[in-house]
Amino acid sequence: MATTTRVLFVSATTHFPNQCHKCSPVAKSIPLPVSSSSLTLSSSYSTSSLSLPTLRKTLKGVKRVGIRTSPVVAMAQSSKTTVLVTGAGGRTGQLVYKILKERSDQYVARGLVRTEESKQKIGAADDVFVGDIRDAETLVPAIQGIDALIILTSGVPLMKPGFDPTQGNRPEFYFDDGAYPEQVDWIGQKNQIDAAKAAGVKQIVLVGSMGGTDLNNPLNSLGNGNILVWKRKAEQYLADSGIPYTIIRAGGLQDKEGGIRELLVGKDDELLKTETRTIARPDVAEVCIQALNFEEAQFKAFDLASKPEGKGSPTKDFKALFSQITTRF
Repeated sequence: MATTTRVLFVSATTHFPNQCHKCSPVAKSIPLPVSSSSLTLSSSYSTSSLSLPTLRKTLKGVKRVGIRTSPVVAMAQSSKTTVLVTGAGGRTGQLVYKILKERSDQYVARGLVRTEESKQKIGAADDVFVGDIRDAETLVPAIQGIDALIILTSGVPLMKPGFDPTQGNRPEFYFDDGAYPEQVDWIGQKNQIDAAKAAGVKQIVLVGSMGGTDLNNPLNSLGNGNILVWKRKAEQYLADSGIPYTIIRAGGLQDKEGGIRELLVGKDDELLKTETRTIARPDVAEVCIQALNFEEAQFKAFDLASKPEGKGSPTKDFKALFSQITTRF
């Protein structure tokens, strides 16, 4: 993207070799183990979050309104998997939504964006919903009736104006009011998980970032947001929810062609200590969708990167890829 759009579901516009999921520069770091207890943080942020009983009651009363479908079409659609992509206006989210639409013989695609502007950007189809992940009630129409949820929402650090790279200084970042990682990556993702659970969703795929085992990771200092800490807290909440899940902690995202590299999975940020710390966005999108097809991907969390183009064989067997993973968190 050429300009910085101050919405929750877009990616930062500054590109760095070690850029992680929707965040800014990442220096090579030495991972340190972090226990789940150290990530149990209290939140003073007040939202309109709904309790599960309230959500279930709300969902029960929702009537689905739309175009009347013939019995033949309805029967055909019943064999497909209805998938909601949140953060569908972001660069990776757009790819996932697009692939799902292209594979209409297998999936019924839905997207969730925060603004009408974002909806127009990705085609303004009736299957794109506008909602605010910080407000649980706005998620109900999009989530009602889906089989799977792919979460690609993230807080976005914005660069402070006036940065001059010729001066040799590092850029400074900030988050808009109401768009801090605590509100977006924790409260917002928790709202999505709760709404999905209330609606009986069968699987959730959550895309995060590598680096969460190191509290001193540079990403946490951007805008004093502790973004990886809040992402990790949401991941733990999902793992404890009882819903079949797949947590993908992507390496530095690159806007390159997908499907031409050998993918690598790891755990505990071990890949950050190697030279293979990046991955193409289309490859992340493909792994998100493939995770819906194999039991081997369920109840698992893993780091994801790829070998450089030309080294190794492009990954085609995703069942084998997921079978390598043994970590639940």
